[in-house]
Amino acid sequence: MPTPHCAGTSATATLVSRVRNVAFRPESKPVEFRENAAHTYDDRCLSWRYDMRTVSIWTVHGRIRNVTFTGSERDLKTLVDHRQGESDLLSRDGKWFIIATCDVPEEPQCEPVDWIGVDRGINNLATTSDAANYSGRRLIRYRRWQAKKKAEIQAKNTRSAARLLKKRAKREARHAAHMNHTIARDVVAVAQRTERGIALEELGGIRERVTVRRDQRATQSSWPFAQLGDYIAYKARRVGVPVIEVDAHYTSQHCPLCGHTERANRPNRDDFSCRRCGLAGPADVVAGVNVRDRARSAWVFVNMPDHTG
Repeated sequence: MPTPHCAGTSATATLVSRVRNVAFRPESKPVEFRENAAHTYDDRCLSWRYDMRTVSIWTVHGRIRNVTFTGSERDLKTLVDHRQGESDLLSRDGKWFIIATCDVPEEPQCEPVDWIGVDRGINNLATTSDAANYSGRRLIRYRRWQAKKKAEIQAKNTRSAARLLKKRAKREARHAAHMNHTIARDVVAVAQRTERGIALEELGGIRERVTVRRDQRATQSSWPFAQLGDYIAYKARRVGVPVIEVDAHYTSQHCPLCGHTERANRPNRDDFSCRRCGLAGPADVVAGVNVRDRARSAWVFVNMPDHTG
């Protein structure tokens, strides 16, 4: 007599066997709460007294009143005029900060009469098509001095040295951000005054695309190229200046006069000399002019009427 076979039992055993062989991976990281993580407050939990420059904060131990705050005159005016929504309370380096959400309306974008091309680099942080040059030599000297101090601190290999390194890294980042803010403010002010737009190079993949000397590798990998572009973009939006990104390939090797493109057009880092027509000048200024010319062409296509309908 044949042995009775239970199909359901066999299928269940096969399923269990397969499940045991499957390696499950978590779809997300577990939620963690850090001691000094930012805390979000709405207007029920945190109220502002702009005239007194104080806030009242609700805590698990009750409400804390008359907590004074300060900021720059410009930021305080923005806070009074445009604050909306939630605020974040956070602790950083032993200090407490309130980050308020402000909805600042943008100025209507103007129709540019022309463009300012901006070339970004390492030795010259920014060079415009107007030949305005923002040199990076001072920053390079500062970062070399910082690198020397870092090496001395790292050699100690102590906990206090690690804390000091972290503190120095934040200071260096603030220094770079300050320089980028200054450059962006000047470029946007010129564009607004002359009713021109701002053209930037599209720098996606610049670290892989550009080859630099060994002594410049650390500077290239650590300098926030994108940050300068972001600062220019948001400052320009606030005053209605249009910003456009254009193709960055061969901007320093292309002749804006005759159109000849060749690596030999740039015999060294600082100079440009066209092998065909003889046009010569600073390489970064020529690159800025090429960025400007590409923006002129790109803006025509951006504003071309759509006839597909």
